Amino acid sequence: MNEPQYHLFAEERLRTFATETFLYFGVPKPDAQQAADVLIAADLRGIDSHGVARLHTYFDMLQLGRINPKPNIRIVREKMSTATVDGDNGLGLVVGPKANQIAMEKAEKAGSGWVSVCNTNHYGIAGYYVLQALKRDMIGWAMTNSTKLVAPLWGAERMLGTNPIAIAFPGWEEPPIVIDMATSAAAYGKIEIAKRAGKAIPEGWIIDKDGNTSTNPSDMINGGALLPLGSDREHGGHKGYALAAMVDILCCVLSGANWGPFAPPFALRQEIPARSVGKGIGHFFGAMQIDGFMDVTTFKKQIDDWIRTFRATKPAPGTAGVLIPGDPEREAEAIRRQEGIPLIQAVVDDLLDISRQTGIPL
Repeated sequence: MNEPQYHLFAEERLRTFATETFLYFGVPKPDAQQAADVLIAADLRGIDSHGVARLHTYFDMLQLGRINPKPNIRIVREKMSTATVDGDNGLGLVVGPKANQIAMEKAEKAGSGWVSVCNTNHYGIAGYYVLQALKRDMIGWAMTNSTKLVAPLWGAERMLGTNPIAIAFPGWEEPPIVIDMATSAAAYGKIEIAKRAGKAIPEGWIIDKDGNTSTNPSDMINGGALLPLGSDREHGGHKGYALAAMVDILCCVLSGANWGPFAPPFALRQEIPARSVGKGIGHFFGAMQIDGFMDVTTFKKQIDDWIRTFRATKPAPGTAGVLIPGDPEREAEAIRRQEGIPLIQAVVDDLLDISRQTGIPL
């Protein structure tokens, strides 16, 4: 099987193209720049499934009027350290950062801030939001639900989203610990990437439409489902299922968004739920002031010690040794800022299609 061909693009070239694509639909310039920033952060960090590879889907949704380009994002309920935000069906790439900002501002006043969001859309990588908290010497949390793609343990149909969780802890001399993971065995974007590349996927990621395990990405896309983190009961699938349920409840039941199988689709080809139980999809953000628990510098130096201790772990045979959460993304970012962002031909074709329809040069 042929390896996919990659094309290198400068970070700023893609950032400008994404910004102008959002501006084309009347998204205000600060919001368009913010949305592009979230997408490019994904590409820089090597999370190719959530970067400009998603731009055509945002384009489609804006073109059909399914996303509000100029939302009135507002707090509908709040206390000193908590709030519920209604995103007015805006771009999740805009609603998410604004809600995250509210959580951080509350944390600065109350020690911690917690914001649940409804009436929003796909918000990019969860890791983007926790990186913002690090800039303020905070511990950041971010999670979101999404369109049903994942079967619950012992289920044979889609009922939950991939429902990612992110949390980050700042270090002193060492880079931060950045945990960013889906609660499914794999992110849906990885299935799309494998299909585009014509590659098989590992056993335990998906089931087909009849509930049988498969390594063909098309079996999942054509009516199958992703499996929860851990896959089956023997490998801890109940834990992934429980984590996904936690995300679903914090993001949606708590905010008034559509939970579980009722989450509206992001991609046009995905099934539209039979009924609605809320508004849009949901996010949840948290920010914690470290100095509410201990001295910030002491904490950061302890994180350094934690990192160095784990890096010194005896390596398993045939491996390069223990990684710290966030290492692969940080290393990818260092390379891609220097060499450019690699895009496969299918993604380039999507961007060229946007260019043809809008006149925006790629």
